[in-house]
Amino acid sequence: MTLPQLEPLQLLAVPSYDAEEPDNVSVAMANGEWHGNHLDPNSQDSLASALASVADAAQETVMELLWQAWPLCPEHGMGMHLGEDAEERLSWWCAGERLRRGPAHIHAAVGALDALGASIRTQS
Repeated sequence: MTLPQLEPLQLLAVPSYDAEEPDNVSVAMANGEWHGNHLDPNSQDSLASALASVADAAQETVMELLWQAWPLCPEHGMGMHLGEDAEERLSWWCAGERLRRGPAHIHAAVGALDALGASIRTQS
């Protein structure tokens, strides 16, 4: 995952407080700073769970360390949230239209923010 103005984010092993436990994994900035929860150890059970855990941790690290919403909906300039689309793919959702009683919309599947030029509209 990357931010246009910054170096790519990275996965970082963080030593556990308990010597008997394995290291934790966090999403960190390129300089090694991270914030928030470690990746859910149970997320390794499925690709979808792992992707959701990484996306959530990346969003938390960026928001807390840079004090900015991320990712932003290019149409509304608002922070987006994780959710599933109609095909149950993990996606970034924007609630921007709800302010005008319109439908929320999916901007992009997680991992494909740069691949889409236009938002995909869905009813919710």
